[in-house]
Amino acid sequence: MAKFPSAFKLPRSLAAMALAGAIGMSAAPATAAEKIDLTMGVIVAPGDIYSKLTASVPERIAKATDGRVSVTVSDSLVAPAQISSAVRDGRLPMSAALHTYLAAEEPRMGIFNLPGLINDIDDYTTVQKAFWGKDVAAIWAKQWNAKVLAEGAWCTTRLFSKEPIHSLADFKNKRLRVHNPQTAALMGALGAKPTPLPVSELMPALERGVIDGVFTSACVGNAMELWRVAPNVQDWGLSPITGWAILINEDQWNKLPKDIQDRMGDAMAQLQADAYGNYTPTVNAALKEMEGHGAKMWNANAEQRAELADPKLNQPAYDSWNARAKEVGFDGPAYIAKVRAALGR
Repeated sequence: MAKFPSAFKLPRSLAAMALAGAIGMSAAPATAAEKIDLTMGVIVAPGDIYSKLTASVPERIAKATDGRVSVTVSDSLVAPAQISSAVRDGRLPMSAALHTYLAAEEPRMGIFNLPGLINDIDDYTTVQKAFWGKDVAAIWAKQWNAKVLAEGAWCTTRLFSKEPIHSLADFKNKRLRVHNPQTAALMGALGAKPTPLPVSELMPALERGVIDGVFTSACVGNAMELWRVAPNVQDWGLSPITGWAILINEDQWNKLPKDIQDRMGDAMAQLQADAYGNYTPTVNAALKEMEGHGAKMWNANAEQRAELADPKLNQPAYDSWNARAKEVGFDGPAYIAKVRAALGR
C-alpha cells in the first residue's frame, strides 16, 4: 500500500526556526493599540471553495478589527504536509489545514474517509455538530497547540480518469492518485495501485501516463482542466468530503487582546457559515461547467455502490483504521458506531 507522510514527524530545521522569527511570532502580549501582523499558510487548491474562502481571510479580519490585525496568506512558506505542524511548532501563526493529511497519525481526523460512512456534506455537518467538531477541536488543541477559528469542506470528490471506470473490475491495475490511507486500502482491495501525489503534480502525471486517474475535488479538477486529459468524471461516493480548518497557534491567540479575539472569532464564524452555505452551489457550478466542456459525467448507481460496500472490499480500510485507533488509545468500532448513531443508521 502507498505510504502517506506523517505531518508531525518531520524535523524542525534551522531554516524553519529562522522562519518563525521572520513571520511575527512575538514574545510579548499585544497591546490594545498595537498593529498585529499574522501569516497564514494555505495549500494550493485552484477553484475550490477552500481557496476562495481562505483568500478572503485578510479582508474579513482587517474589517472586523478596524485594521488592527493584518493577515498575509501564503502557499509557499511550508510544504502541504507540514501545514499543521508549522502552527504547532510556531513556524506559522496561522494555517488552513486539512484533516485528512493527519489521518494516518490520528484516525479521528479521517473519519469521513471510511467507505460508506459519511456520504455527503449533510452527513458531514450532522456528525460535526453532534460531537465530531468538539472532538477534533480538542485534538487540535492537545496535539497541535492550535485553536480552531473556522471549519469547512473541500468540494466533493470525483474520480477523473483517462479510461472509463464504471465497474469494480475497471479499477484493476489502474494507477490512481488517492489522498488518504482509507481510500488507498480500498483501492488495494480492488486491485488498483494507489498513488499519493500533491495537487501540483496531477496534470503532469496524467499527461505523462504516470497515473491513470485522480481522486480529487470536483472544483479543483475543473479549475485545473483535468478533464482535458482525463475526460471521464465519475462519482463513486468514495471519500466524498474532505474537511479543513483555519487554525491559529494557541500561544499566539492567547497574546491577542480580548476584543481582538472576539472580533476575529465573529469574522471566522461568518466565514464558516459561508463555507457551508455556499458549498452545494459551488460544487454544482463546477460539475455543470465540466459537463459544458464535454467531460463525460457518470454516477455509480445504487447497485454498484452496494457492490462497493461489500465488507470483503472495504473491511481492510476499516481494519487499518481500527488498528490505528487502538494504537492511539480509543475504541475505533465504538467511535464508528457513534457516527452511525448521529446519522440515524
